[in-house]
Amino acid sequence: MRTIRGGAGPVMIGRESELRRLAQLASAHEPAVALIAGEPGIGKTRLVHELLATVPAATVVLVGQAEPGSLSRPYEVLLDAIDGHPEVDEEQLAALADPRRSPVERLHTGLAILADLIGDSPAVVVFEDLHWADSESAALFERIADQRGPRLLIGTYRPDEVTRRRPVAGLLARMERRHAVTHVRLDRLTPAQTAALLAAATGAPAPLRAATALHHRTGGNPFFLEELLRALPGYDVDALVEQPLPWSLADVLRRQVDDLEPLSHRIVEAATVLGHRIPFDLLAEVTGTGEDELIAALRDLVTRGVLVESGEDEFAFRHALVREAIADQMLGRQRRRLHEAALDVLLRGAAGPVAGAGGSDPAMVAHHARGAGRYDDMIAAARRGAALYLSIGSAYQALQLAEMGLDEVPDDTELLAAAARAAWLAGLLDDALRYGRRWRDLAGTTTDRAESLYLLVRIAWESRETAEMRTLTQDIETLIAQLPPGADQARAMTAIAQSAYLRDDPDAALHWADSALALADEFDLPAVRLAALLEKGSTLTERPQTAAAGREILSGLVDEAEKAGEWVLAARALNNLVHGEPPTSPAEHAETLERMRTDAERAGFESLAVATYFQGRARLALRAGDLDAAIAALENGREQDRGYRRRGRWADYHGVFLAGLYLEAGELDRVEQLIADLAALPNNPPTTIPGLAFNLACRRGDLPRAEATLDELVTVMNEENWHSGEQAHDLISAALRIGLPAHQLDRMAAALLDEDVWDAYRTLVDAQLAEARGRHAEALAGYLSITDAHILGPANRGTVHVGAARCLLAADRREEATAQAGAAASLLSGWRGWRVDQLAGVRARLGMAPADAPPAVTGPAALTPREREVAVLISDGLTNTELARRLYISPKTAAVHVSNILRKLGVSSRTEVGDLVGRR
Repeated sequence: MRTIRGGAGPVMIGRESELRRLAQLASAHEPAVALIAGEPGIGKTRLVHELLATVPAATVVLVGQAEPGSLSRPYEVLLDAIDGHPEVDEEQLAALADPRRSPVERLHTGLAILADLIGDSPAVVVFEDLHWADSESAALFERIADQRGPRLLIGTYRPDEVTRRRPVAGLLARMERRHAVTHVRLDRLTPAQTAALLAAATGAPAPLRAATALHHRTGGNPFFLEELLRALPGYDVDALVEQPLPWSLADVLRRQVDDLEPLSHRIVEAATVLGHRIPFDLLAEVTGTGEDELIAALRDLVTRGVLVESGEDEFAFRHALVREAIADQMLGRQRRRLHEAALDVLLRGAAGPVAGAGGSDPAMVAHHARGAGRYDDMIAAARRGAALYLSIGSAYQALQLAEMGLDEVPDDTELLAAAARAAWLAGLLDDALRYGRRWRDLAGTTTDRAESLYLLVRIAWESRETAEMRTLTQDIETLIAQLPPGADQARAMTAIAQSAYLRDDPDAALHWADSALALADEFDLPAVRLAALLEKGSTLTERPQTAAAGREILSGLVDEAEKAGEWVLAARALNNLVHGEPPTSPAEHAETLERMRTDAERAGFESLAVATYFQGRARLALRAGDLDAAIAALENGREQDRGYRRRGRWADYHGVFLAGLYLEAGELDRVEQLIADLAALPNNPPTTIPGLAFNLACRRGDLPRAEATLDELVTVMNEENWHSGEQAHDLISAALRIGLPAHQLDRMAAALLDEDVWDAYRTLVDAQLAEARGRHAEALAGYLSITDAHILGPANRGTVHVGAARCLLAADRREEATAQAGAAASLLSGWRGWRVDQLAGVRARLGMAPADAPPAVTGPAALTPREREVAVLISDGLTNTELARRLYISPKTAAVHVSNILRKLGVSSRTEVGDLVGRR
């Protein structure tokens, strides 16, 4: 349909280039997405209106508006867009509004409705005011963007109203990640453009003085200018400037309605309370106005430009600010009476699209009940609505409803529970902790206490409140001792299992998970059983010897959890599968990640649906051997997060991972900046800063700093319960690069490797150390035993082949070394940085320079005279400090020479330099 809330002026000024960009997208007959951003009144709606006037008549145009100033209703924007289309199937509309159907079914129903309306025709679909959109409308917008066909999808929003508490924040991040989005940012008019708008409105050129004055007073906001002209008809521009003009838009709008007839004034005030979409029949009931009188009043308001006819028997304010300004001038008693009337109509059975056992949408009921001062009704609706919205994955709406109720009954444990869960799912950890603690403190039943403690353990872990986690665990243990066997005790045991797993105490986690499972089987507790299986399976995946059993448990759990509607459990299980040992099939890995994201969205689980998803994409890229794609995924995720103040695990969530990839790529200045950013955050894991600082010092050839950092690193690693084989390989590789002595390497290996490290990583590190000591046969055997170890990933396997090639060269087995170098080249084709430098050195020694490169001198002959001098001294066992003293250079310059020598010779240790130089 073409109906759209109105623009004002006769022409659009200052938006020509933006209109051309959108028109090109609309005429391309290809799927495209455009986002139009700007402050209120800047002309977003008018720009869309002008665009729609340019599209061919055969184009299907659907325009939907999000509801301002309220919680809205699921699929509000779609329902607005399809209103007035009698061809829409009534059964589909009923399915869309049926809360008993799953979110996925309703989402697919919405897509089917659009598909039926559009077919194969070119289309322009507009979602206005996305900053007010409900979660379901945001999800639908995203899915429409995934559709193929000749359609342009447009969303408008106010940047200043994009906050983490609104679904639009996550939507914008995901759109950036998944689509080539055309961004249109509308700025205020220049003085010249202001004059052009005034000239178009008055039919005569605007005096410079008047245009300049009006530009100053309005700030170049087109809506402000248009409202000034509309509100004060009959004034020429000079006279308008001389009058005591209102300084705020609200004053202007009050003048616009000051001379209304009493009936029209009563109608427009009632409309401000009813909301953006004003059905004729509801307005008639609330105001008690007869049909003929109401038609006459509405015609007057439409003529004045206060309202527009937005659909069949439905009206809307021409601009949301008009409604806000009028509402601000109403007496509190007026608003209460109108809310009371609307509430009575709703409670008589006018059900909304998200309606539960109480009839109407609980969000609408709660809104009007609060406005009417009927707090019992409001609290009941808030309780019902919070539970309903949580069940359909609308965490933001659930939180807002719960908080609405808590404003009146702050000690209501049902609302506190809903608020804590919703805030946690939405990623608002401070709010979640506050509500969770209050819920625990006021819990009147053991069930409530067990449930609150289970949630608080998770929130404390995400917040990195280690001391609180310990206290909570002790509280749970005390509670278990007080409880008889049964559901509450089983739930409490699951909470301890979760705490132990998150604190890297696998033995305790398995003990408590098995205890909870035993009670779940004895007392038939399916929900507890799923939760306990999650903790058990997650724990088992952390140990190489039990990882396969853990993956089997988690895979089976996912299916059960999805069938039971336990989307949080399903998403957490899938997340652990994504970040554990990857499947051999990249397609299966990608499918698991997408399934995790879908289940997280169904649960309203913001952190898994957005932040963790970026890391999943990065891991997929790493498994494909594409370093740049992995870096891009994390940079994108970090950029999306930088505008938010987060805490705990989500503070610079991607920083550590990204720093590791920058180290891989040799982008060391970026690593240094990331370390500084991370160091400014509280509660970093103990190994984070020392590990990165040591690695950076090694890669820069700064031996004194590396040695200074090593003691702290080894100390904190010895205190850790969990060790990473990949981290061990990275740090040992860095230490070998800088030439740490053997006893320091052994000390590092002892701290970095334990019994739970994957065997392939242990073998890799052992082979690296053996090679550094000149035990090439031993190192070669180790390298060759793990060339096909899937857990290592392409980059690490490439390094394995490079190491094997070096060992073969040491035994003068050049043909075999060439084969190993070729295998490494294939694995490292999408990589860069130190691993590729090592490969290049080996290829140079083998005479395997790139085909398009000119013939080059290779091996020791490639060294400069100064480098040959340094190489001889290295073969004599001199350290960087001793080199500097002998050659009268700085230690840093010595380190650079050593690094260049290692690269040109294609070796990883000083011992190998001596071997090569000695042979020459």
